[in-house]
Amino acid sequence: MHSRKIIIIGGVAAGMKTACRLRRLDANADITVIDRSENISYGACPLPYYIEGLYDDLMEVRKTPAGALRDETFFANVKGFTTLTRTEATAIDRQAKTVSIRSLADDTTEVLNYDILVMATGNTPILPPVPGHDLNGVLPLKTMEQAEQLDQLADQAKNAVVVGGGLIGLEVAEALTKRGIQVTLLEMKDQVMATALDFSSAALVHRELRKNGVNLRLSEPLQRIEGKTSVEKVVTDQGEYPADMVVMAIGVRPVVSLAADAGIALGATGAIAVNDQMLTNDPAIYAVGDCVESIDLMSHKPVYVPLGSTANKHGRVAANAICGHPDRFPGILGSLVVKVFDLNVARTGLSAEDARLNGYDSVSLTATSPDIAHLYPGNKPIIIKLIADRSSRKLLGAQIVGPGVVDKRIDIVVSALTMGATVDQLAQFDLCYAPPFANAMDALHQAANTMRNKLDGLADSMSACEAYERLNGNEPVMLLDVRSPAEYEEIRIPGATLVPLGALRQRLDEIPKDQLIIPFCKLSLRGFEAQIILQQAGFTNVCYMEGGVLAWPYEYE
Repeated sequence: MHSRKIIIIGGVAAGMKTACRLRRLDANADITVIDRSENISYGACPLPYYIEGLYDDLMEVRKTPAGALRDETFFANVKGFTTLTRTEATAIDRQAKTVSIRSLADDTTEVLNYDILVMATGNTPILPPVPGHDLNGVLPLKTMEQAEQLDQLADQAKNAVVVGGGLIGLEVAEALTKRGIQVTLLEMKDQVMATALDFSSAALVHRELRKNGVNLRLSEPLQRIEGKTSVEKVVTDQGEYPADMVVMAIGVRPVVSLAADAGIALGATGAIAVNDQMLTNDPAIYAVGDCVESIDLMSHKPVYVPLGSTANKHGRVAANAICGHPDRFPGILGSLVVKVFDLNVARTGLSAEDARLNGYDSVSLTATSPDIAHLYPGNKPIIIKLIADRSSRKLLGAQIVGPGVVDKRIDIVVSALTMGATVDQLAQFDLCYAPPFANAMDALHQAANTMRNKLDGLADSMSACEAYERLNGNEPVMLLDVRSPAEYEEIRIPGATLVPLGALRQRLDEIPKDQLIIPFCKLSLRGFEAQIILQQAGFTNVCYMEGGVLAWPYEYE
């Protein structure tokens, strides 16, 4: 009986997941994995934490939970397939079903036959062609080798510049700051995580970065890097910043040249186009991982969002399809989570801006709550932003930021989006409750119910960013702080007027009726109560500030 020859080009997450799943399903297949590097099957996501010093042995990213090193011998003996490291695939002949390879060790070449080919070629960091980008000390962070180099540079560096405010840029900025290095973070857009967060959520990250000493420079693109042989400073149109090292983190692009040269179709994003079984336009060629595009489950459009979690799902689906097991990859929601110093940041689904661009009549709502019962030690706030469609009340997305537990809430929203839930259904989810884990009405329940109030016309509200814009506009505005005097003395928003909620009914004559009144408190539960009191007293221009003091992303007094 002929054993199928299956060649997989790429031996990191998606490629190795495909190979391992294939072997479990097919004991007889002749499986060969090809990779340019000698470091295969490693996790790139933990690399910033190595630079920070949270673990000492870089090889941990290649080990199993039991401590076994995932090298060629491991995959041969434990998984039962061949891995050719330091080997480059140079060409694909689709008619002959062959892959030409070259050994990077001795420059010898060979041609391998295949019955099934799997492309798992990954992505590569984008390096802007600015003067000085090739100086010593200028590196991206993608590979284990680059992590080792950056770690060594950090031993001597006093100043570092990180270019790019995406996930890697934020994680590296924190890692280097915790190494005692003065970090400047350059972002050409007006916010970090611009493709993932709305400005109101990103602004909270901005404050956290600055609070921890990062010199955050927004709307400031890199112009050039200067130095003799090694980097000495970075220059923008707004200034110069000393740098003993520069980390390039402006993004990645899919590695698709090998596929494109062979006539494998690319999609609208520039990544390889596949169907829901990871099959390309060639019936013998699959593609998985960071070299392919996915379908966004909310917009139903192709997107390129490379993540290790997605890559592993791709690999399993492709292996199942190759072996005749029914499976499909439906798409993604762009779900992600990142830690930025003491702030946890998570998002899924559509942002408010993306919802509008995709034709939804979207409504946004921000609500702040403690992550567990307020009386239980260790409770921390989280700020939840929900996005929903006004007419159908369908949930469209969420962003959650705060020092408290955000990941489990975003995962609940992922489930809700996947099943097409409405805000009303989310408000009734039967979530677990005990004081060490949640409030009786979980933070998500509270956010969903607050959104229901807004959709039902029972609450008029605006975000902190909207309130800030109104305060700095031409219209007369009263920012009404209804917290206690003790809270007001501890921390306050500049320009706010204090009238505690318990005294509001007695002091209504102090509130102008010819101005926009924006009441708020710590979380804005009292802010909402103040709105009701004022409206019942005949005030017609009242709009409470969502999220309260904790969601205010600007300076405090």
